[in-house]
Amino acid sequence: AVSAARLGAKTALVERYGVLGGNLTSGLVAPILGSVAPGTMRDELVNLLGVPGSDEEGQRQLTHNFEAAKRTLIEFVHNAGVKLHLQTPVVDVLMEENRVVGVVIGPKSGLCALTARVVVDASGDGDAAFFAGAEFEMGRPGDARVQPVTLTFKLENVQDDALTCIGELDYVQYNGERFLDYTTRMAAQGHLPRDAASVRSFRCANPGERVINTTQMNGINALDTGDVEHAELELRGQIDRVTEFLRKHVDGYQRCRVKSTPTTLGVRETRRFMGGYVLDDEDLRSGRRFSDVVVHNASFIVDIHNPTGSAQAEGVPEKVKPYDIPYRCLVPARVDGLLLSGRCISGTHRAHASYRVMSICMAIGEASGAAAALAARARVEPRSLDPRLVQQVLLSRGAALYD
Repeated sequence: AVSAARLGAKTALVERYGVLGGNLTSGLVAPILGSVAPGTMRDELVNLLGVPGSDEEGQRQLTHNFEAAKRTLIEFVHNAGVKLHLQTPVVDVLMEENRVVGVVIGPKSGLCALTARVVVDASGDGDAAFFAGAEFEMGRPGDARVQPVTLTFKLENVQDDALTCIGELDYVQYNGERFLDYTTRMAAQGHLPRDAASVRSFRCANPGERVINTTQMNGINALDTGDVEHAELELRGQIDRVTEFLRKHVDGYQRCRVKSTPTTLGVRETRRFMGGYVLDDEDLRSGRRFSDVVVHNASFIVDIHNPTGSAQAEGVPEKVKPYDIPYRCLVPARVDGLLLSGRCISGTHRAHASYRVMSICMAIGEASGAAAALAARARVEPRSLDPRLVQQVLLSRGAALYD
């Protein structure tokens, strides 16, 4: 939204919650994982949030201040001149043949329409694209299972020197044993929920605090309200079980207590919409370059949380070679007036597992916002927009797009 507004476009941001940021605020998800080439709005945002200079896997990064981020982000958007519609879900789209010409929103005052020359779907689940009838896929090939859902949470009263473990690539030791091997063994003995054997923790800026990313529930379709209810009930119970495990079985956590929990379910995967190009495994493995690049050197592991068990679906996650995301991945097939942004862009299940993290989604968002403003100004469909115009804007802002 800010990217579009800075190009002079009249821009509205429709937000289903009362604060901006989604998982970055309401979801208590941190740190801001992944990396992209320098010079994008991702750099601007992490500086505003007070967490610059991180590595892509979160090894050295402190978690941002969630409460401060709520203020920072709304000021960031307001100062750009964006019209905000808070506490407002998108419930449908307006169509003229195969073209999206606006969205139907549901504020407290009743259903109303917002018309637009271009709509950017940054809903995560691709709600507007779905309402428009755009083609999509869900889950992994073969069984269509998606990654599990999680409720992260924050602990306080943790000793400063207590162990942290960020995930399966972290081989931190605990009492002569790899920590994640220890937690897996303890889960098998019933001390942790069966599918929550990977106890991941991240340091916070405030001493004595940790963000815990451990709770997990499989077989949940986050587009189904019944499944969401079931997951909330189960995972809030898991928060207590994980906290009790840490108190009893991990040094430095004996006096810990839950400080805060999220207000929204942490969803890793739902719809992926098919676009002009489908980013795939080999693109990530080879670090592929594209002539219509709009995000350069995107990088994060192929992070597939196991859809049918605990830990990673593929053991140790595959590392990627920094890759490009082309403009064509942001343009849905056969639907005009619409751009995709964030984890719902066009890619395979495995590619999505890398680009779904926040640093990469921030850079995608800047590109989609710029493209929307340019297409609206030129009165052309996003698929007809010359990607070089988007590249010129990003380059003028200081973003690196080429080696």
